[in-house]
Amino acid sequence: MRSLPGPDDRTPLFSRAAVVASCVGFILIGALQALYGPAIPAFRDEFGLTPSTAGLGLSAHFVGGVAGVLVFDRLFGRADAAGRIGNRKLLGGSYLLMAVGAAGFALAPAWPAALAMALVAGLGFGGIDYGLNQLFAVGFGRRSTAMLNVLNAHFGIGAILGPALIGLVGADRYTAVFLGFAALTLPLLLCLAGVRDEAPPRTADGRDGQAGGDDAARDGGGDGSGADGGADAEARRARARSRGLATVLGAFVLLYVLHVGIEAGVGGWEPTHLETVGYGATAAASATSVYWLMMTVGRFLVVPLALRWPARSIIVVSCAGMTACLLLAAVPGPAPYAYAGVGLFIAPIFPTGLPWLNDAAPRARRAGALVIAASMVGGVAAGPALGKAIELSGIRAVPLILAAVSAVCLATTVWLIRATAPRPAAATRPAASAGPSPARARGPRV
Repeated sequence: MRSLPGPDDRTPLFSRAAVVASCVGFILIGALQALYGPAIPAFRDEFGLTPSTAGLGLSAHFVGGVAGVLVFDRLFGRADAAGRIGNRKLLGGSYLLMAVGAAGFALAPAWPAALAMALVAGLGFGGIDYGLNQLFAVGFGRRSTAMLNVLNAHFGIGAILGPALIGLVGADRYTAVFLGFAALTLPLLLCLAGVRDEAPPRTADGRDGQAGGDDAARDGGGDGSGADGGADAEARRARARSRGLATVLGAFVLLYVLHVGIEAGVGGWEPTHLETVGYGATAAASATSVYWLMMTVGRFLVVPLALRWPARSIIVVSCAGMTACLLLAAVPGPAPYAYAGVGLFIAPIFPTGLPWLNDAAPRARRAGALVIAASMVGGVAAGPALGKAIELSGIRAVPLILAAVSAVCLATTVWLIRATAPRPAAATRPAASAGPSPARARGPRV
């Protein structure tokens, strides 16, 4: 059974209303993630918390997000058809968890209960992040990369609107904001009728294709399949393909962890760096807001480019531009503008990489869940790791440290382009050639 349509499927994976509802859903998850920070003063006043304890709200949200990605992926890809959940249940359950968690967080009588509810909301957040990104990555044919950028641009809109709303009504009224958020989530359930509900595709042996290299090797055959020599050659090729797949997936995970770490690092340390090199607090805060705005704008701007250029080309240019802008940010004069450029170039990497991953490792269905979960881990780990590096090098070194990480992203992308490029098929030997040598045809490296 197929659930993930190709370009020729007549029934679209999303109706127009469902596409709009999905974009609204991403506005909401972007807002939810951004609500915890501005509301910390109110958490401290209400529950008598230290700053570090008050910050655990966002940490619980991220832990729930990672768990949500992994749990829903496991349910979405179970081998037994009876235990599998379809697209509508995945998204509907995620929306409900997020609404219940947000409402429970607002009404929690004590901080431990609030943290538990933040974890529940994070589970829903992870399910929506995983589910919609995965479905958009395959649901629009050649337009999937463009649509993923549109979807994730709406996450940026929510991340801008959430803190603005807290600033407008006051942090002491965070309960009303979280309750309103929960109420806005529920109508999205009505639009799930416009989402195709089949379960994910399965391989012939009932597995989800995680061992894609081995399956691919077994699918192909040579002239000597019945001989010991032919079997040994096939086994060697199977092991090589399996190792190649694992290496490529590892490279994608590295790319996602590092670029999300850069994204969080710039957002967290740009104001401090700009103030250190002579800018006022207001100017530094405004420049950081522009950075986040440019991330949203960049995803909209890349949409027409994604319709004409392959994902790998967009990502390698993005990594190169990001590295150059971070190096320029080390110069005090153009630093605010350079950070805005970082936001513009980093914007397309997350959404554009998912279709490339699906093309590079089509049989490794859980690869998408792996890199999305890894990106969340990267966002959490970026703060402590960058903080330790700054202790050793000083605040003025912030852009140079991030530029070094960005250079690793660029090198990883270049390697992935070479590793996932299809190899030309070798000519098969004629049947009359001496010796029973099996035909050797080389496919893609992954």
